Amino acid sequence: MGSSYNGVSMLVLLGLVVINCFVVVAYGGDFYQDFDLTWGDRRAKIFNGGKLLSLSLDKVSGSGFQSKKEYLFGRIDMQLKLVAGNSAGTVTAYYLSSQGPTHDEIDFEFLGNLSGDPYILHTNVFTQGKGNREQQFYLWFDPTRNFHTYSIIWKPQHIIFLVDNIPIRVFKNAEAVGVPFPKSQPMRIYSSLWSADDWATRGGLVKTDWTKAPFTAYYRNFNAKPYSTNSVSDGAWQANELDAPARRRLRWVQKYFMIYDYCTDLKRFPQGVPVECKRPRF
Repeated sequence: MGSSYNGVSMLVLLGLVVINCFVVVAYGGDFYQDFDLTWGDRRAKIFNGGKLLSLSLDKVSGSGFQSKKEYLFGRIDMQLKLVAGNSAGTVTAYYLSSQGPTHDEIDFEFLGNLSGDPYILHTNVFTQGKGNREQQFYLWFDPTRNFHTYSIIWKPQHIIFLVDNIPIRVFKNAEAVGVPFPKSQPMRIYSSLWSADDWATRGGLVKTDWTKAPFTAYYRNFNAKPYSTNSVSDGAWQANELDAPARRRLRWVQKYFMIYDYCTDLKRFPQGVPVECKRPRF
Protein backbone atom coordinates (compact mmCIF):
# COMPACT_ATOMS: atom_id res chain seq x y z
CA MET A 1 0.00 0.00 0.00
CA GLY A 2 1.45 3.37 -0.95
CA SER A 3 1.53 6.47 1.22
CA SER A 4 -1.12 8.33 -0.77
CA TYR A 5 -4.87 7.93 -0.96
CA ASN A 6 -4.51 8.29 -4.74
CA GLY A 7 -2.33 5.19 -5.02
CA VAL A 8 -5.25 2.76 -5.06
CA SER A 9 -5.35 0.08 -7.73
CA MET A 10 -8.10 -0.06 -10.33
CA LEU A 11 -9.31 -3.31 -8.78
CA VAL A 12 -9.75 -1.58 -5.44
CA LEU A 13 -11.63 1.27 -7.09
CA LEU A 14 -13.96 -1.24 -8.72
CA GLY A 15 -14.49 -2.81 -5.33
CA LEU A 16 -15.47 0.55 -3.93
CA VAL A 17 -18.14 0.97 -6.56
CA VAL A 18 -19.58 -2.38 -5.56
CA ILE A 19 -19.52 -1.90 -1.80
CA ASN A 20 -20.68 1.70 -1.58
CA CYS A 21 -24.25 0.47 -1.77
CA PHE A 22 -23.81 -1.10 1.68
CA VAL A 23 -22.96 2.14 3.49
CA VAL A 24 -25.48 3.00 6.18
CA VAL A 25 -26.32 6.18 8.02
CA ALA A 26 -26.45 5.87 11.79
CA TYR A 27 -29.30 7.33 13.79
CA GLY A 28 -28.58 10.53 15.65
CA GLY A 29 -28.42 10.43 19.42
CA ASP A 30 -28.25 13.22 21.98
CA PHE A 31 -24.78 13.66 23.43
CA TYR A 32 -26.17 15.57 26.42
CA GLN A 33 -28.34 12.56 27.33
CA ASP A 34 -25.91 9.77 26.41
CA PHE A 35 -22.44 10.98 27.44
CA ASP A 36 -20.42 12.79 30.11
CA LEU A 37 -17.43 14.97 29.26
CA THR A 38 -14.85 13.48 31.61
CA TRP A 39 -11.57 15.34 31.19
CA GLY A 40 -9.81 18.10 29.31
CA ASP A 41 -11.66 21.08 30.80
CA ARG A 42 -13.26 23.04 27.94
CA ARG A 43 -11.42 21.09 25.25
CA ALA A 44 -14.41 18.73 25.08
CA LYS A 45 -17.61 20.36 23.84
CA ILE A 46 -21.19 19.38 23.05
CA PHE A 47 -23.07 21.73 20.75
CA ASN A 48 -25.66 21.96 17.97
CA GLY A 49 -28.41 21.00 20.40
CA GLY A 50 -26.61 17.85 21.54
CA LYS A 51 -26.14 16.53 18.00
CA LEU A 52 -22.41 17.25 17.70
CA LEU A 53 -19.45 16.69 20.01
CA SER A 54 -15.82 17.70 19.60
CA LEU A 55 -12.60 16.77 21.37
CA SER A 56 -9.49 18.93 21.17
CA LEU A 57 -5.83 18.49 22.02
CA ASP A 58 -3.24 21.15 22.69
CA LYS A 59 0.19 21.10 24.33
CA VAL A 60 -1.35 21.30 27.80
CA SER A 61 -3.97 18.55 27.59
CA GLY A 62 -6.17 16.33 25.50
CA SER A 63 -9.80 15.55 26.28
CA GLY A 64 -12.31 12.74 26.50
CA PHE A 65 -15.84 11.55 27.20
CA GLN A 66 -17.66 8.39 28.28
CA SER A 67 -21.15 6.97 28.03
CA LYS A 68 -23.57 7.31 30.92
CA LYS A 69 -24.77 3.74 30.34
CA GLU A 70 -23.01 0.40 30.38
CA TYR A 71 -23.64 -2.17 27.66
CA LEU A 72 -23.46 -5.97 27.62
CA PHE A 73 -23.74 -7.05 23.98
CA GLY A 74 -25.13 -4.89 21.22
CA ARG A 75 -24.27 -2.78 18.22
CA ILE A 76 -22.57 0.58 18.72
CA ASP A 77 -22.39 3.11 15.87
CA MET A 78 -20.61 6.46 15.91
CA GLN A 79 -19.72 8.83 13.10
CA LEU A 80 -16.29 10.48 13.41
CA LYS A 81 -14.41 13.09 11.41
CA LEU A 82 -10.75 12.86 12.39
CA VAL A 83 -8.10 15.52 12.98
CA ALA A 84 -7.20 17.06 9.63
CA GLY A 85 -3.84 18.18 8.30
CA ASN A 86 -0.63 17.26 10.09
CA SER A 87 -1.94 15.10 12.93
CA ALA A 88 1.33 13.23 13.54
CA GLY A 89 1.70 12.06 17.13
CA THR A 90 -2.00 12.29 17.94
CA VAL A 91 -4.30 9.37 18.76
CA THR A 92 -8.08 9.45 18.60
CA ALA A 93 -9.33 6.47 20.62
CA TYR A 94 -12.92 5.19 20.47
CA TYR A 95 -13.60 2.01 22.39
CA LEU A 96 -15.66 -0.08 24.77
CA SER A 97 -14.16 -0.98 28.14
CA SER A 98 -14.94 -2.32 31.59
CA GLN A 99 -12.83 -1.39 34.60
CA GLY A 100 -10.21 -3.06 36.76
CA PRO A 101 -7.09 -5.20 36.23
CA THR A 102 -9.08 -7.96 34.51
CA HIS A 103 -11.02 -5.57 32.28
CA ASP A 104 -12.38 -6.35 28.82
CA GLU A 105 -11.94 -3.87 25.98
CA ILE A 106 -12.78 -3.49 22.27
CA ASP A 107 -10.66 -0.81 20.58
CA PHE A 108 -10.65 1.49 17.60
CA GLU A 109 -7.61 3.80 17.67
CA PHE A 110 -6.79 6.23 14.87
CA LEU A 111 -3.07 7.01 14.65
CA GLY A 112 -2.31 10.46 13.26
CA ASN A 113 -0.23 11.19 10.18
CA LEU A 114 1.79 13.71 8.28
CA SER A 115 -0.27 15.71 5.81
CA GLY A 116 -0.94 13.57 2.75
CA ASP A 117 -0.14 10.25 4.42
CA PRO A 118 -2.91 7.83 5.41
CA TYR A 119 -4.20 7.41 8.93
CA ILE A 120 -3.64 4.01 10.51
CA LEU A 121 -6.70 2.38 12.06
CA HIS A 122 -5.51 0.23 14.99
CA THR A 123 -7.85 -2.40 16.46
CA ASN A 124 -7.44 -4.60 19.52
CA VAL A 125 -9.45 -6.88 21.81
CA PHE A 126 -8.70 -7.29 25.53
CA THR A 127 -10.09 -10.15 27.61
CA GLN A 128 -9.53 -10.37 31.35
CA GLY A 129 -6.86 -7.67 31.17
CA LYS A 130 -4.90 -9.24 28.30
CA GLY A 131 -4.70 -7.65 24.86
CA ASN A 132 -1.92 -8.10 22.29
CA ARG A 133 -4.42 -8.92 19.54
CA GLU A 134 -3.74 -6.03 17.20
CA GLN A 135 -4.78 -5.66 13.61
CA GLN A 136 -4.02 -2.43 11.71
CA PHE A 137 -5.47 -1.05 8.52
CA TYR A 138 -5.26 1.83 6.11
CA LEU A 139 -8.63 3.25 5.12
CA TRP A 140 -9.89 3.49 1.55
CA PHE A 141 -10.85 7.16 2.01
CA ASP A 142 -9.55 10.28 3.74
CA PRO A 143 -11.22 10.12 7.20
CA THR A 144 -10.62 13.83 7.83
CA ARG A 145 -12.73 15.18 4.95
CA ASN A 146 -16.13 13.78 5.93
CA PHE A 147 -17.86 11.86 8.69
CA HIS A 148 -17.70 8.07 8.48
CA THR A 149 -19.45 5.45 10.61
CA TYR A 150 -17.35 3.19 12.86
CA SER A 151 -19.27 0.32 14.42
CA ILE A 152 -18.79 -2.54 16.86
CA ILE A 153 -21.10 -5.56 16.90
CA TRP A 154 -20.59 -7.47 20.14
CA LYS A 155 -22.34 -10.81 20.59
CA PRO A 156 -21.53 -13.93 22.60
CA GLN A 157 -20.41 -15.59 19.36
CA HIS A 158 -18.11 -12.89 18.01
CA ILE A 159 -17.02 -9.25 17.82
CA ILE A 160 -17.19 -7.54 14.43
CA PHE A 161 -15.50 -4.23 13.61
CA LEU A 162 -17.12 -2.28 10.75
CA VAL A 163 -16.35 0.90 8.82
CA ASP A 164 -19.31 2.38 6.93
CA ASN A 165 -21.02 -0.98 7.52
CA ILE A 166 -18.16 -2.86 5.83
CA PRO A 167 -16.70 -5.54 8.13
CA ILE A 168 -12.95 -5.17 8.54
CA ARG A 169 -12.29 -7.63 11.37
CA VAL A 170 -13.96 -10.54 13.15
CA PHE A 171 -12.85 -11.84 16.55
CA LYS A 172 -14.62 -15.12 17.19
CA ASN A 173 -15.42 -16.68 20.54
CA ALA A 174 -12.74 -19.37 20.96
CA GLU A 175 -13.53 -20.39 24.52
CA ALA A 176 -13.74 -24.00 23.27
CA VAL A 177 -9.93 -23.96 22.89
CA GLY A 178 -9.26 -22.02 26.09
CA VAL A 179 -9.28 -18.42 24.83
CA PRO A 180 -11.20 -16.05 27.13
CA PHE A 181 -13.96 -14.03 25.47
CA PRO A 182 -15.56 -10.82 26.77
CA LYS A 183 -19.09 -11.83 27.72
CA SER A 184 -19.69 -11.11 31.41
CA GLN A 185 -18.42 -7.57 32.08
CA PRO A 186 -20.63 -4.67 30.97
CA MET A 187 -18.65 -1.96 29.19
CA ARG A 188 -18.99 1.78 28.75
CA ILE A 189 -18.17 3.66 25.55
CA TYR A 190 -15.13 5.91 25.80
CA SER A 191 -13.34 8.29 23.48
CA SER A 192 -10.28 10.46 23.91
CA LEU A 193 -7.91 12.60 21.87
CA TRP A 194 -4.37 12.63 23.22
CA SER A 195 -0.69 12.88 22.31
CA ALA A 196 1.33 9.69 21.92
CA ASP A 197 4.18 10.92 19.79
CA ASP A 198 6.56 8.48 21.49
CA TRP A 199 4.97 5.67 19.39
CA ALA A 200 1.92 6.71 17.37
CA THR A 201 3.42 7.89 14.07
CA ARG A 202 6.10 5.75 12.43
CA GLY A 203 7.00 4.22 15.76
CA GLY A 204 7.62 7.61 17.35
CA LEU A 205 9.95 8.95 14.64
CA VAL A 206 7.53 11.76 13.77
CA LYS A 207 6.67 14.06 16.67
CA THR A 208 3.63 16.26 17.24
CA ASP A 209 3.94 19.70 15.65
CA TRP A 210 2.38 21.85 18.36
CA THR A 211 2.33 24.88 16.07
CA LYS A 212 -0.63 23.13 14.39
CA ALA A 213 -2.59 22.87 17.67
CA PRO A 214 -5.34 22.73 18.67
CA PHE A 215 -6.12 19.40 17.02
CA THR A 216 -9.85 18.63 16.87
CA ALA A 217 -11.96 15.55 16.11
CA TYR A 218 -15.75 15.60 15.68
CA TYR A 219 -18.49 13.10 16.56
CA ARG A 220 -22.14 12.78 15.58
CA ASN A 221 -24.98 10.27 15.04
CA PHE A 222 -24.33 7.97 17.97
CA ASN A 223 -26.59 4.94 18.12
CA ALA A 224 -26.60 1.96 20.50
CA LYS A 225 -28.77 -1.08 19.93
CA PRO A 226 -28.63 -3.54 22.83
CA TYR A 227 -28.99 -7.23 22.01
CA SER A 228 -30.85 -9.61 24.26
CA THR A 229 -30.03 -13.30 24.40
CA ASN A 230 -33.69 -13.84 25.28
CA SER A 231 -34.86 -12.42 21.96
CA VAL A 232 -35.35 -15.65 20.02
CA SER A 233 -37.20 -13.83 17.25
CA ASP A 234 -34.29 -11.52 16.49
CA GLY A 235 -32.72 -13.15 13.45
CA ALA A 236 -29.72 -10.84 13.51
CA TRP A 237 -29.01 -11.83 17.08
CA GLN A 238 -29.22 -15.54 16.29
CA ALA A 239 -27.00 -15.32 13.20
CA ASN A 240 -23.55 -16.53 14.14
CA GLU A 241 -21.72 -15.83 10.88
CA LEU A 242 -21.35 -13.11 8.27
CA ASP A 243 -23.34 -13.74 5.11
CA ALA A 244 -21.54 -14.34 1.82
CA PRO A 245 -21.49 -10.68 0.62
CA ALA A 246 -20.15 -9.54 4.00
CA ARG A 247 -17.41 -12.19 3.90
CA ARG A 248 -16.39 -10.95 0.45
CA ARG A 249 -16.16 -7.39 1.71
CA LEU A 250 -14.15 -8.54 4.72
CA ARG A 251 -11.68 -10.41 2.51
CA TRP A 252 -11.40 -7.35 0.26
CA VAL A 253 -10.46 -5.09 3.19
CA GLN A 254 -8.03 -7.60 4.67
CA LYS A 255 -6.33 -8.21 1.30
CA TYR A 256 -5.85 -4.61 0.25
CA PHE A 257 -5.81 -2.54 3.44
CA MET A 258 -4.59 -4.64 6.36
CA ILE A 259 -1.01 -3.64 7.25
CA TYR A 260 -0.50 -5.64 10.46
CA ASP A 261 -2.00 -8.84 11.87
CA TYR A 262 -0.73 -10.30 15.13
CA CYS A 263 -1.62 -13.75 13.87
CA THR A 264 1.09 -13.56 11.19
CA ASP A 265 3.80 -11.98 13.37
CA LEU A 266 6.16 -14.92 13.79
CA LYS A 267 8.91 -12.71 15.20
CA ARG A 268 6.61 -11.74 18.01
CA PHE A 269 5.48 -15.33 18.63
CA PRO A 270 8.55 -17.50 17.90
CA GLN A 271 7.03 -20.41 19.82
CA GLY A 272 3.88 -20.30 17.68
CA VAL A 273 1.01 -17.91 17.10
CA PRO A 274 -1.86 -17.73 19.64
CA VAL A 275 -4.25 -20.63 19.49
CA GLU A 276 -7.18 -18.58 18.16
CA CYS A 277 -5.10 -17.76 15.08
CA LYS A 278 -5.12 -21.44 14.08
CA ARG A 279 -8.91 -21.58 13.76
CA PRO A 280 -11.13 -20.30 10.92
CA ARG A 281 -11.42 -16.57 11.53
CA PHE A 282 -14.48 -15.69 9.44
